[in-house]
Amino acid sequence: MSFRKLFVAIAALAALGVAAGAAFAQTSQQKAMIDAAKGQGVVGEQADGYLGFRTPSSDENLTVAVQATNTARRAAYERTAQAAGVTAEVAGARMFERLLEAQTPPRISSGQWYRNDRGQWVQR
Repeated sequence: MSFRKLFVAIAALAALGVAAGAAFAQTSQQKAMIDAAKGQGVVGEQADGYLGFRTPSSDENLTVAVQATNTARRAAYERTAQAAGVTAEVAGARMFERLLEAQTPPRISSGQWYRNDRGQWVQR
C-alpha cells in the first residue's frame, strides 16, 4: 500500500468532508448542537478522527448527536481504509491530521479544543 494511494483516498474523503458522511447520519439540529458544544469547549475533535467530550455533559441529545456523527465517520473511515489498504484507525488519524494541516483553512476553528495523539486537550 503506497503512501500516495492513502493520501489520495484521504484527500477524497476530505474533499467530500467527513462531515458530509456525518450529515447523512445527523440532523441539522444535531449538527448545530455539536457546533455549539465545540464553541463552548464541551466537545472537540480527537487525533483518532472522532469527536470526544472534553468535559462531561448530561445532555442526552448531545450525546446522541456525537454518537451519530462518530458512527458515520467510522463508516467513512472504513470505506476509505478499504480502498487504500489500511486500517480504519489509520484513515481516521490521517483525516484528523488533515483537519489541522496549516496549508488548508482549518476546520477546527480558533478557540476550539482538540485532543492530540498524546491524549492532551489543546485549544487552537
